[in-house]
Amino acid sequence: MKNIFNFIEQHSLIKKESSVVIGLSGGPDSVFLLNLLASLRDQGKLKKLIAAHLDHEWRDDSHQDVAFCTQIAKKYKTPLITAKISELSISGKFNGSLEETGRKARRFFFEAVKKKHGAHIIALGHHAQDQQETFFIRLLRGATITGLASMQPKRGVYIRPLLQTNKTGILDFLHKNNIPYLTDPSNQSNKFLRNRIRNNLFPQLQKTDNRFAKKLNETIENLGQTEQLLQQITKKAFLEVSTKTETGFSLDTKKLFALHPILYKRVLMHWLCIENLPFPASKGFFDEMIKFLQAPTGGIHQLHHDWKMAKKQGFACIK
Repeated sequence: MKNIFNFIEQHSLIKKESSVVIGLSGGPDSVFLLNLLASLRDQGKLKKLIAAHLDHEWRDDSHQDVAFCTQIAKKYKTPLITAKISELSISGKFNGSLEETGRKARRFFFEAVKKKHGAHIIALGHHAQDQQETFFIRLLRGATITGLASMQPKRGVYIRPLLQTNKTGILDFLHKNNIPYLTDPSNQSNKFLRNRIRNNLFPQLQKTDNRFAKKLNETIENLGQTEQLLQQITKKAFLEVSTKTETGFSLDTKKLFALHPILYKRVLMHWLCIENLPFPASKGFFDEMIKFLQAPTGGIHQLHHDWKMAKKQGFACIK
């Protein structure tokens, strides 16, 4: 536990005045995190803790998970907010795997709970092995350095206090202290890419070189440091090519495309992020945006159903 507390302090994840929503699935990782955060709350190191559980309704007996989470939250004197995925009022459709759909639905639900209860941050139970799996998922999908740096201890309103904690340590703690948890049968199914990586790829890589897990963690950490540096360079470049307006920012396209292609793509992503715009982080989306911005003529282009991009006399803005 000491190492985790040090990790939380090192990355300034939780403050004394923080109200925290914890995503509680009932599995070992989220139960371990609930134990940890309840301990911090009881020590006065965070103000308020709220548990949130989303029933995906993927199994006929999923209501049993809700019952378990209700019981474990009560044990830790933590209010629990629950919902069914069919009850969520989510605009738009999810295109992707079942796993990706579940992830987006959980985020929608957690953020709704955070907003309703005035919380500051949302804590997730991702651990070191989740980080390794995420690296390979993104590698297979052709990710940039940003993607390969994988999950960060803190991004936006989300924190991951267990990101450097091994799964074996989590299970050992729960067993030693007789703390119950749920086992999701879908974790063994090779229907999901993450499970195929965990069940098939990792054992072979470990057999090939028993330093695999340790060295992969070092690689991800190095990529994370590289990403931090690139973020600083990107922010500086954005300031050099942008102008603050009454409604947001406009970009000087001549200055923008004088940058290295890697940097101007990062600047464009940074622009959309600080404008708080929804967008798909796909190659096709950015290729379309760049084609419009590099075209010799001006005009307006509907890049997303929620917003448009306009270009006039060498300057681009969001409408």
